[in-house]
Amino acid sequence: MGTVSGEPGLIVRSLRQLRWRPAICLSAILLLACNRRTSETYTDHPRLVPNVALRDVTFHSSSLNRNMPYRVLMPAATPLGAKLPVVYLLHGGGGNFRDWSNYSDVARFAEHDLILVMPEGDDSYYTNSRAHPQDRYEDYIVNDLTSEVETRFPVARGRAIAGLSMGGFGAVKLALKYPERFAFAGGLSSALDVPSRPLSFRRIRQWRQHAAIFGPAGSTTRRDNDPFVLARNADPAKTPYLFLTCGDGEGLLALNRSFAKLLEERGFKYEFHMVRGGHEWRQWDAHLGELCLSVEQHLAAAH
Repeated sequence: MGTVSGEPGLIVRSLRQLRWRPAICLSAILLLACNRRTSETYTDHPRLVPNVALRDVTFHSSSLNRNMPYRVLMPAATPLGAKLPVVYLLHGGGGNFRDWSNYSDVARFAEHDLILVMPEGDDSYYTNSRAHPQDRYEDYIVNDLTSEVETRFPVARGRAIAGLSMGGFGAVKLALKYPERFAFAGGLSSALDVPSRPLSFRRIRQWRQHAAIFGPAGSTTRRDNDPFVLARNADPAKTPYLFLTCGDGEGLLALNRSFAKLLEERGFKYEFHMVRGGHEWRQWDAHLGELCLSVEQHLAAAH
């Protein structure tokens, strides 16, 4: 900071002005940061491939009582009367419905005669919120979204659902809760322990967010949305095929291994792959081929 010199009166006025400068500077920095965050949030750069069409759709969700967007990737040309399998792809926490198309090469799998649907899930864990009854995200995905998509697009019978991180939790949980609605579920680096995570002062903000969604520790909402509890009570013969992966550099690896062990003990149809990498798009994108192959095999078997 520069020095102030001159007559006493000028010194007082200058100091008063200087007191305001940090606040003004801070406000300007925050404004720029907000503008930058807004710009980053809405920067859209989908990785498209030939022969694949992208469509963004907004529809009214009766469960949420508001309009919600979703993105679709599908073959640009579909034979008249043809019905295509649909795969619902759920984004992770802090992401949005554009993530799958912007940060991975998932579009190339739409060339395999698949309809890929990427809904907006906010930071909901695809769960009906305990604290906010209007935030019925589970009902929105399972009822509103599927009905909307299957009315608007040429969708064949049999659905697949997959997700990463928060979305992996959502995909696995919804498949276990609604086995009659899905033929396949995939979870990449799934945050399967969220309903059972204890209070953490190091992550108090995250814990409060989870408490608003799942309720207090030991609540019915937590038990009803805990994949481990659901897997212990589900009928393996009626449960969709489960495809799971997790990176060898992730803190979620031990958790996902424990879940795979539970599936093995109870006789579920599943596969689990430990892959190289951390909790990042580079790792997830590298193994989309295996996910797509498994989706195609099990949807074909479902028909």
